Amino acid sequence: MLSTGTCGASFYSEGQMTASGERFNPDAMTAAHKSLPLNSKVRVTNPSTGKSVTVRINDRGPYVGGRCLDLSEAAFSAIGDIDAGSMRVKYEVLRP
Repeated sequence: MLSTGTCGASFYSEGQMTASGERFNPDAMTAAHKSLPLNSKVRVTNPSTGKSVTVRINDRGPYVGGRCLDLSEAAFSAIGDIDAGSMRVKYEVLRP
């Protein structure tokens, strides 16, 4: 594990091109982060439920204060309630 932290996370589901050049897939286990290298692997845990998911960073964002991750809809729903829109998470960078 290379680094850890806590922050806000949100999700997105609209199809678009990602910073990595691939088309965004809301069903994939991917996420956006402002500065981690593309293709980094990150374990994201919802401390409220204890559920976690490993995502691949393939995009940049989010650009909302207090949030450091924008998860795909599939990744967000695997660990939290989509209706909430955002949640506090713990993250661990597994591979840059």
